Amino acid sequence: MYEPIRTKPVVQRVGGRHSDYPHSTRAEALDHQLAGHLTALLAVTDALGLGDAGDRIAAQVGRLRGTAPAREPHDPAADPAALHRRAHDLAGRALVVAASRADTTVAILAAELMDAHTAALGRFSENLAGRL
Repeated sequence: MYEPIRTKPVVQRVGGRHSDYPHSTRAEALDHQLAGHLTALLAVTDALGLGDAGDRIAAQVGRLRGTAPAREPHDPAADPAALHRRAHDLAGRALVVAASRADTTVAILAAELMDAHTAALGRFSENLAGRL
């Protein structure tokens, strides 16, 4: 339908060749994105005080980044329902990126965490309904 471009682009980078600029591959970009989602998920998991899940997430972040991530202390003043919703969303994002980069280990971990946070949210709604 469209005719292919037959000429070279006229836009050139100021002050250097194409090889002078750092480049990352798609796999490296996905690694960075996945590590970011997992790090955010780790912060929420630590705030909830879920040590075992936090350790599993930290191991995957360490594998992706090459260094152990910083850990947050448990926050008893935080709203657990809001944290579970946030953790569920972050686990979903991690699952999408893990599937995109074919990282089965992280995909399974993210799916398990989504299930756990969904169950926790179900318990919160049951408790709320029982109080009414």
